[in-house]
Amino acid sequence: MLNTIISGQPTDQPPLLIAHGLYGSARNWGAIAKTLSKERQVISVDMRNHGASQWSNTNSYLDMAKDLAEVVDANGGCADLIGHSMGGKAAMTLALSQPEKLRRLIVADIAPVAYNRTQVQIIHALRNLDLSLVEKRSDADKLLAAEISDAGTRAFLLQSLDLKKKKWRFNLDVLESEMPKIMGFPSLEGPFEGPVLFLSGGLSDYILPQYRPQIKALFPKARFARIPDVGHWLHAEKPREFEATARVFFNS
Repeated sequence: MLNTIISGQPTDQPPLLIAHGLYGSARNWGAIAKTLSKERQVISVDMRNHGASQWSNTNSYLDMAKDLAEVVDANGGCADLIGHSMGGKAAMTLALSQPEKLRRLIVADIAPVAYNRTQVQIIHALRNLDLSLVEKRSDADKLLAAEISDAGTRAFLLQSLDLKKKKWRFNLDVLESEMPKIMGFPSLEGPFEGPVLFLSGGLSDYILPQYRPQIKALFPKARFARIPDVGHWLHAEKPREFEATARVFFNS
């Protein structure tokens, strides 16, 4: 089963699962999980081939949905779920393939479509970093800046650097080979009849107006909201606004 970080105690509400995006980890969501756990139990997961979870030869959305289903089954059989980016696609796949396991769903800045973009360049940058020269994260940050200019992206990635073992907590080989699947989305009929909030960053182009018919076909109760002045990493850029939106949606 996936590695999990549990915040808070069980309540009369179903647990809230958080599924991170590509190159992320459960630890990226620690502050948000802690805040939301004041009202209910929150379970943040390391997705397969990330963090402390198992490494596998595949990284398809059907496989990731099965992983999430195992966590749901181990924690009462039904949950609410927040999924960001890759985690959002995994969450949608679970909702469409095993709808009985989810009550409500927030999909953060992603749509159930294939994207004509790739994130392989980050894998190449991480591979090219000579970890033998790294003694502290600031060393890695300086070296990584040659290939990744954005400081926020570097800080996010460096949360998954194991300094003691001098290795990344990613299965880079499998993530690279499975990148077409990660950028795609499986063919699923649905629909999922539960409430779904598609929450996007106001500066992001991941949920475009032309995607709405496809979203509505799969998720007829879908609602749409934006957090202004943020990009794809909306939960990291404006965590208080993200938490407030999530709380209102899950408690409504």
